[in-house]
Amino acid sequence: MPQLGWVLIVTGAVLLAVGGILVFAPNLSWLGRLPGDLRFQRGNVEVFIPLTTSLLVSAAVSGIVWLIRWLRHPG
Repeated sequence: MPQLGWVLIVTGAVLLAVGGILVFAPNLSWLGRLPGDLRFQRGNVEVFIPLTTSLLVSAAVSGIVWLIRWLRHPG
């Protein structure tokens, strides 16, 4: 039974995160326009490389995964 509890907790956390993204997405218009995000345009071709945004999202996801692992196996 404890495993089912963890599955429900993780599922709830994922749903909460997705819901938060959907609610706050209009307020995150700065995401993708950070310093370090590269944008090149020549004629009708535009290339966008979101370096800083990728690093920020990666750090956030890594922190969440670390926190979940730490909560499951403290010590």
